[in-house]
Amino acid sequence: MREPGKRAAKRAPLNRDRVVTAAITLADEKGETGISMRAIAARLGVEAMSLYNHVSGREDMLDGMVDAVFAEIDLPAPAEEWKQAMRERAVSSRAALRRHPWAVGLMDSRRTPGPATLRHHDAVIGVLRAGGFSVAMTAHAFSAIDSYLYGFVLQELSLPFTGPGELGDVAEGIQRALPEGTHPHLLELMTEHALLPGYSYADEFEFGLSLILDALRPDEV
Repeated sequence: MREPGKRAAKRAPLNRDRVVTAAITLADEKGETGISMRAIAARLGVEAMSLYNHVSGREDMLDGMVDAVFAEIDLPAPAEEWKQAMRERAVSSRAALRRHPWAVGLMDSRRTPGPATLRHHDAVIGVLRAGGFSVAMTAHAFSAIDSYLYGFVLQELSLPFTGPGELGDVAEGIQRALPEGTHPHLLELMTEHALLPGYSYADEFEFGLSLILDALRPDEV
């Protein structure tokens, strides 16, 4: 029996944001395949059927999850110089995708993009257009930058190491497995670049991004 003057703790009301947030938390822990209505309901302490009052199904859930990730990406400022704006936006995008690895392959896959997604795309297009890019060149630039961004994050997340210590262990194992006197170029790259103090694979992102941005040219100069 409850003590006088005390009330039972009220559960926060269920809404779409809470459902999507719970789904994102599960996906961050277990990947996209770990998302199910039953698992999300268990995380929220509700019955699975109650979720359908806020999302129509798995696809609607994924729409909301992807839109939430886009909402984490810093929007480029309309008045900012296009190259700096694209650099900052790419860096922010990479950070968001590293927080949510499951999202990399889903970012441009939704047939019904949400408001954050639409705002993001419109802002990127707007900065490129203001920077002198034609409509066609804006499409080319947007595609080139994002192809590099998503591809780099996929490769980065797939690497069998997360820091210098693990990289050293992986490289040592590869070296032991190589027949003596073979693969001299691979060994040279490892010993004279990747295994040097201060090396970080993350630095490769800045190099590649600069290469792409420096190669892009507005139509109107």
